[in-house]
Amino acid sequence: MISTKVKAAKIFAAFFFCISTLNVLAQTKTGTVAVDRSSPKIVNIVNFIRLLEPRDPAITEDVLYQTVVKQVEIMKKYHLGGTFLLQYDALMDKRYQKLLSALPKGSFEIGAWWEIPQPMAENAGLKWRGRYPWDWRANIGFSTGYTPKEREKLIDVYFRDFKKIFGYYPKSVASWFIDAYSLNYMYQKYHIVASANCKDQYGTDGYTLWGGYWNQAYYPSKINSYMPAQNAQNQIPVPIFRMLGSDPIRQYDNGLGTTRQGVVTLEPVYKFGGGDSTWVNWFFKSFTGDRALGFNYTQAGQENSFTWDAMAKGLELQMPLIAKLQHEHKVRVETMEQSGRWFKQNYKVTPATSFTVSKDIEGSNLKTVWYNSRYYRVNMLWEADGLRIRDIHLFDEKFPSVYEKQVATSNECTFFTLPLVDGYIWSKPGNIAGMRLKAVLEGKDVLLKGGDPIFTNTGKNSMHISWPLTTVNGSLEIDLTEKQLKIKLKSKTAYNWFFDLSAAPGAQLPFKNISPNRLDCRFETTNYNVKPIKGTFSKPDNRSVFRLNPQVDELVLNLGDVVTK
Repeated sequence: MISTKVKAAKIFAAFFFCISTLNVLAQTKTGTVAVDRSSPKIVNIVNFIRLLEPRDPAITEDVLYQTVVKQVEIMKKYHLGGTFLLQYDALMDKRYQKLLSALPKGSFEIGAWWEIPQPMAENAGLKWRGRYPWDWRANIGFSTGYTPKEREKLIDVYFRDFKKIFGYYPKSVASWFIDAYSLNYMYQKYHIVASANCKDQYGTDGYTLWGGYWNQAYYPSKINSYMPAQNAQNQIPVPIFRMLGSDPIRQYDNGLGTTRQGVVTLEPVYKFGGGDSTWVNWFFKSFTGDRALGFNYTQAGQENSFTWDAMAKGLELQMPLIAKLQHEHKVRVETMEQSGRWFKQNYKVTPATSFTVSKDIEGSNLKTVWYNSRYYRVNMLWEADGLRIRDIHLFDEKFPSVYEKQVATSNECTFFTLPLVDGYIWSKPGNIAGMRLKAVLEGKDVLLKGGDPIFTNTGKNSMHISWPLTTVNGSLEIDLTEKQLKIKLKSKTAYNWFFDLSAAPGAQLPFKNISPNRLDCRFETTNYNVKPIKGTFSKPDNRSVFRLNPQVDELVLNLGDVVTK
């Protein structure tokens, strides 16, 4: 007679085999998975509220209020919770207080939208310098326009009045950008749990955030809110989530060759993006189905300044779809506070994450992967059957933000990290920057082409990409780990292969010296270098910026120990 323990073991083994088999069957030869349940897919529905809109006289205070009423109605209709963030003047308005106080606690959260309007500045004892009661310029309407002591006064006024109204301090505070001094003060004194900032963008609305942790969330450096920290002792322990749900393929290159990027995001007001049914369905199919390391994240919702008429179509597309995905357990819809607490419970330092796309929108064959760790980010794009490493930026917690101690003096604001490859800023139309895979075939440098890449998570912080080649026999095997980028050409035939970095003429590049075992770079006032563990750098005669050559068919770049000074 078989013992109970043996029976249980056999049942468990059979169950495990079935689950494993189903997972294998779910994976297609292109690497697409029907539903990737190995990591949570988190959706925050975040609507932020302004009392007034001085840029358009047709957008009255009542139009803005009715927009929020409609947002509440549609979320309740589909049984979706979320977060409403109040600018200070809206916080002090009785209508918003009554509307939001009536929302079910646990499903809805009320937090702070960190733009500085006139009543907030004056109640903090500061002179208002704006053109209107709310002025969106970086040196007026954001914390960067004030001294550290003034920032403390602004924070104290907001949190004091918020508690008078709602009986507690806000746990979530977000804005297009918040300086590290303010974030740390909010954490130390008021114990905020979560924050959020704008997606990566170049010049849009006068705000540039470029080269950062691309999606999901990170712990910022104590001296630079845009820079992920590498060590717990140097981080602000408040996760910053990246807002707006960027198109992982098209947002990066949008507006290339201009000083202002366009917008391709989940925001419901955009006709190509969150307001288009084809795009929305594609985005969520990839978001829930394609491989994601750690977890995946997106923010839905919209600021009331756009008005209900502009966002209604997009929200009426998105809300039932998000509700359906939640019902099918494909996404978790949470408040920002809930996501912030989950993040802190699961990660003591910034985790490695990825966002992959194995099948693009109908009519396109592009594929991509974004990989982020606390040390670097990398983006790879498969286009025209070839591979372009489109972006590599390095993270260093010692790289300070100018706004940490200084006051912004212009109407624009910029946040950067340390560039190694920049396929946007270093490009012009017709001359697109990036690192491309080539080989010498019959005496000529030839771009290598291949089939569909297959993405696999190989560990808590690592992923593998296998790309079958068609120009030559073999495959390119790529491993992304917290500190290293490893690339190997696997073939029975020996090939002279390499990566060439190209950039548009006139691009301002950081490279000061290129030697076989080291790249010496300088960005703004910071010097840094990159060393290969396997492989060498060289300067070819074909107008490329540099060539990265393998050593015994393998390249290994150390991206986790960048020396800065």
